[in-house]
Amino acid sequence: MAQRHIVFRPATRPGDVARQLAERFEAVRRQLEVREEFPPDVVAEAGAAAANADLPERDETSVPFITIDPPTSMDLDQAMWIERDGAGYRVRYAIADVPAFVRAGGAVDDETRRRGQTVYCPDKRVQLHPGELSEGAASLLPDQVRPAFVWDIRLAADGEGTAVAVSRAMVRSVRRYDYEQVQKDVDAGSAEECLMLLKEVGEKRIALERERGGASLPMPEQEVDEGPDGSFRISFRPVLPAEDWNAQISLLTGMGAADLMLKGKVGILRTMPAPDPRDLERFNRRTSAAGVPWPDGMAYGEFLRTLDRTNPRHLAVIHQATTLFRGAGYTPFDGSVPEQPMHAAVANPYAHVTAPLRRLVDRFGLVVCEALSSGQAVPGWAREALPTLPEIMATSDRRTNAVERACTDAVEAAELHPLVGQTLEGVVVEESDKDKGVVVQLVDHAVVARAAGSAKAGEQVSVRVDTADVAAGTITLSVV
Repeated sequence: MAQRHIVFRPATRPGDVARQLAERFEAVRRQLEVREEFPPDVVAEAGAAAANADLPERDETSVPFITIDPPTSMDLDQAMWIERDGAGYRVRYAIADVPAFVRAGGAVDDETRRRGQTVYCPDKRVQLHPGELSEGAASLLPDQVRPAFVWDIRLAADGEGTAVAVSRAMVRSVRRYDYEQVQKDVDAGSAEECLMLLKEVGEKRIALERERGGASLPMPEQEVDEGPDGSFRISFRPVLPAEDWNAQISLLTGMGAADLMLKGKVGILRTMPAPDPRDLERFNRRTSAAGVPWPDGMAYGEFLRTLDRTNPRHLAVIHQATTLFRGAGYTPFDGSVPEQPMHAAVANPYAHVTAPLRRLVDRFGLVVCEALSSGQAVPGWAREALPTLPEIMATSDRRTNAVERACTDAVEAAELHPLVGQTLEGVVVEESDKDKGVVVQLVDHAVVARAAGSAKAGEQVSVRVDTADVAAGTITLSVV
C-alpha cells in the first residue's frame, strides 16, 4: 500500500514464485507503458555526445571529491568534499553536468522529456538517460575526470549557510563509499576527515531543520529475499544516520538553488503547502488510537523524528503520516517570484538540482542557477522549458508511483503466498468511513495491506490471509 523503494534478492536458482514475480514486474512495466529500450537514434546521439561533450575550461580536479551511493549504483549524480573554513565549514558539492551531453531539441532531450525520471523496480532500474551517459560519460565514477556543476557553499559554525556559488568545472572523484561503510567508519572513529565533517555538518543541519519546523518522513526500505526453499521474506531496513547526513547536503544545495532563483526571479521550485489542519487533527487522533500519542505542543516534524522505524506500531504511524505530505509539485516562474514559494516539509524554499541523471527537472535548474551565479543570462532553451516541466514531472510521478505500488503489491503477495488460510497479527493503521475495510500493518511481516472487516485505528487485530496471487499482484485479507 505505502510507496517504498524495494531491494529484491532472488536465490541463485530462482524458484517458481520468483519467476512469477519477475514476470509480474515485466507485466507492470508493459501495462504502465514504461519505456525500457532507447530508440536507436537516441543511443547513437548519446554515444556521439559521450565522445564530444561541451566541457568546461575550469579545472577542479585537485579537490579530492568522494561519492556515497548504494553499492550497485553506477549512475552517480553527486560527489562532495567538506573541509573546515575558519570557525565554519566549506562544502563543495559536484553535480553531474548532464547539459554538457544533452543537446536542446535533440533526440536525447526529446526522449528524456517523455520519460521524466528513472523508474526503480525491484528487479531493475529503467534509466532516464542511455547507459552511455547515465552509467558512463556523465556519471561521477571514481578516478574519472568528469564535467560537473560545482556548488561552493560556506557555512557558519552552527551549520547555517552564509554564501553559495555554482560554476561548471572538471572534477575527479578519488573514492567511492556506500552508506554502510561510511556509518561503520564514522562509528569506529577511523573515517577520513571529510566523512567526520559530514557527520558534524549533517547533525548541525538536522538541528537547524528542527528549528525551522521542517519534517522528513522516515519511510524504511523494503528488502525482499528468496530463501533456498523458494519462500520469500520481506523486511524493513531503517535509514542509517549516514543517509540522513548525506541527505542534508542535498537539501542544503536545493535551498541554495532556491535562493539563487528567487533573487534572480527565474527558475522552478519544488513546493508543497503546509498540512491541512483537518489532516493534522485526524493524524493526531490516529496516533493516539495506535498507542503512540503525539505530545501537546510538539511540532509534527519533531514528532516524526521520535518514531522507531523497527516498531510495527510506529511504522503504522509513519504510514499514516503520508497524509501530511500531500500537494507537492513544481512551480516555475520568470520575472516575478511565486506567491507561495515554500516547501512545507523543508520549511524553506527549495529546488531540485542534485539528481540530473535520474530526474529531468534538475538539468534545467542547474543551468538556471549557474547562469544566475555567474551573472549571465539564462539560456533561452532552459528558460522556455520551465513552464512545460510541471506537467512532464507530474505525469512521470504518476507513472512511477503506480509502478512502485504494483511491484510492492506483488512482493507482498509473494511473502504471503505460503500463508494462505493462516491467521496473522496486525495493527490497524487506517479505518474506512465507506465500508471499504481497514488498512492493516502486519506485526511479523513487512506488509501493509487492506483487509475486509471493521476495527478502530490503532487496534491490534487478527487477520486471515484469504488469497495471495503473485501473478496478479493481489492479496485479500479479512479481519477475524
